[in-house]
Amino acid sequence: MKQGDKGPAVQRMQQRLSDLGYWLGTPDGEYGYLTSQAVMALQKTAGLGRDGVYGPATKAALDKGIRPTLHVTGTAVQINLATQVLTVVENGAIVAILNTSTGSGQTYVSQGQTKTAITPKGTFSVIFEVNGLDHGPLGTLYRSKYFVGGIAVHGYTSVPAYPASHGCARVSNQAMDMIWARNLMPMGRTVVVL
Repeated sequence: MKQGDKGPAVQRMQQRLSDLGYWLGTPDGEYGYLTSQAVMALQKTAGLGRDGVYGPATKAALDKGIRPTLHVTGTAVQINLATQVLTVVENGAIVAILNTSTGSGQTYVSQGQTKTAITPKGTFSVIFEVNGLDHGPLGTLYRSKYFVGGIAVHGYTSVPAYPASHGCARVSNQAMDMIWARNLMPMGRTVVVL
């Protein structure tokens, strides 16, 4: 199954993803962008090809109930650079698993300075937030939750299968709306990048 498909089989797959914590909004039987993002998060977690298409290997991973390995305890946001998956954990339980795209490792120039697009590893906390469009020198971010310097979890229109950002952790705009609506990244929330 792939984007554009519809029907009960799509809804069953969506419900199973949702039950495991892969966020895609409400299972509705329509294989749209958010379902593709959830499938990609599963593929990344399972070490499969990252195309957002629900094929036999992805079905097997879903049937096995594969979820991210947690390296955090308690309540935190875990960003795994190797898998490019963001996991929200509350009281030791996974509450949301999201496809993310972090720093590309490429060099870029901003305000006359050459920099490298890296998402720093470590344990941080949410230190600043912008509830709306966040205009900066590298573009416009959506509903940013900054956790170190100018690095944030934020919504973006493109969240590819690979590291593509200037250092932030991109998620879909809809996922960012969900994070704000459910208060999953309040000020002070621990963010672990590994």
